[in-house]
Amino acid sequence: MFIRTESFRDFLKFYPVVASILALTIFLFLVYQLASLFHITPLIALFNDGVGYNLGIAQGQLWRLVTPLFLHFTFSHILFNAFSIFLFAPALERILGKTKFIIAFLGSGIISNLLCYFFGDLALAYIGASSAIFGLFGIYLFIIVFRRELIDRVNTQIIGIILLLSVVMTFLTPSTDILGHLFGLLGGFILGPILLFQTTKRRF
Repeated sequence: MFIRTESFRDFLKFYPVVASILALTIFLFLVYQLASLFHITPLIALFNDGVGYNLGIAQGQLWRLVTPLFLHFTFSHILFNAFSIFLFAPALERILGKTKFIIAFLGSGIISNLLCYFFGDLALAYIGASSAIFGLFGIYLFIIVFRRELIDRVNTQIIGIILLLSVVMTFLTPSTDILGHLFGLLGGFILGPILLFQTTKRRF
């Protein structure tokens, strides 16, 4: 389930949405690095306008609820998030299908950012796909609790351990967006019953 053995071509074929998210995220990271390296100020300003920023959202810049999900400014940040998407997202794309998976990824991220806006400080700023990744974990959690027929025992244990470690690391890692992670988890759990309503076939 979480071990990728497909060829590059098969990965693109079986998980087109996951592949597209990874490609866009990596592309934007590389563009930002080049803009920073060559001091392309207008391009850097454009990226800064995509950062999740509560004060900007309060001023009507609603795109900031979506754009930060695809922005990463440091190598360690994109490495962790891209690797997490690569490992954990494909199984959900197979379970949900392309359209529902897009809703799961964007929906949980937007829910998290909205809750961060309502419960966070106006000065709060954030970037990264972590909230959406935790949203996927929230859907897995819903499956474990309410839809056990969709997952076997071994994968249930794996997901449980990964989820527990992820939550613990959220509180132990400096500069982590704790609210974003927890609200993302909640957003995915809320979307779980909606997205899995007509899913009856066991997939993994």
